[in-house]
Amino acid sequence: MKVLVSGASIGGPALAYWLERNGFDVTVVERAPAPRKGGQAVDIRGAALTVVERMGVLERIRELRTTMRGMSMVDAEGNEIMRSEEETLSGGRFDSPDIEIMRDDLNRVLLDASTARYLYGDSIATLGEDGEVTFESGLRERYDYVIGADGLHSNVRRLAFGPEEQYLHHLGTYVSIYTAGNFLGLDHWQTWFNAGEAGGALFSDRDPNEMRVNLGFRSDVIDYDYRDVEQQKRLIQERCTEVWEADRLLEAMWKADDFYFDSMAQVKMERWTKGRVALVGDAGYCASPLSGQGTSLALVGAYVLAQELGAGGADAFDRYEERMRPFVAANQALAHENPGQGASPESVQRAANSITLT
Repeated sequence: MKVLVSGASIGGPALAYWLERNGFDVTVVERAPAPRKGGQAVDIRGAALTVVERMGVLERIRELRTTMRGMSMVDAEGNEIMRSEEETLSGGRFDSPDIEIMRDDLNRVLLDASTARYLYGDSIATLGEDGEVTFESGLRERYDYVIGADGLHSNVRRLAFGPEEQYLHHLGTYVSIYTAGNFLGLDHWQTWFNAGEAGGALFSDRDPNEMRVNLGFRSDVIDYDYRDVEQQKRLIQERCTEVWEADRLLEAMWKADDFYFDSMAQVKMERWTKGRVALVGDAGYCASPLSGQGTSLALVGAYVLAQELGAGGADAFDRYEERMRPFVAANQALAHENPGQGASPESVQRAANSITLT
């Protein structure tokens, strides 16, 4: 059976791996011309650790994990007001079994694990109920299943379920991520800062010459083009001028070629499946970075969906929905537990393990 997966970040390659293991002929289409660079640090927790262990990539992921020594928070003048060498805001306690890894490092591991056919620089233009797909390149194929693993602004979700405005729930914050030169000399360290409605974080890990920059701001819904990078950079420029080291951080932003910007939002849908189509990860149930569980949801969702499709039967999608619904609900709730501070470690671990993998 032929399956088309849209999206080659986290959920897409993981799903391709498990579908291949279950005997499917898998093609992955990705709008970007090549694997995307950059991105934030992401976490693999609870049931997701079981998934990557069963994929045979756990040790490689451990080799590439971040090795932070700690974190600090500074005021508007750069004076340290808090320090920890036991945990970081992004990755939690250092004595936890959880793994923090940069998004692009995890992406490479998952791509290496899959032998599916990858079509970069292309996207789905039309999607028929009979599984016939027309690509933007003009290619036309028919598939038994089409899976959207294409993120918050999922093209597959739009084509099969309707406009994203029906499903996105904005959480009041916008965030950008990009790479800059490590002009602060951070050494396996995170530094966090705030200035009114704006703030961010800086962190440097394996490469001492680079640091990842997170800059963001609180706001009601903004009407912007999520594919217009110049417009997005202007929004950060306008809203983040008062943060610590603003001049150098904004100068580096305009030079960055891996800039990413989006709303902190959740996706909520009554169903993630329809006809021959299913959604995985952020496309169907984005929990937002505020939950810290987006990557784990994508990895577990890919595993469960492939397992149910492999088991066969007309109710495969129903079984996928039934198994994943409680897990998604528990992890989406983390973003709301303690606004501005983050969920408690106990809540995070409870949500991360709130599904049993067979």
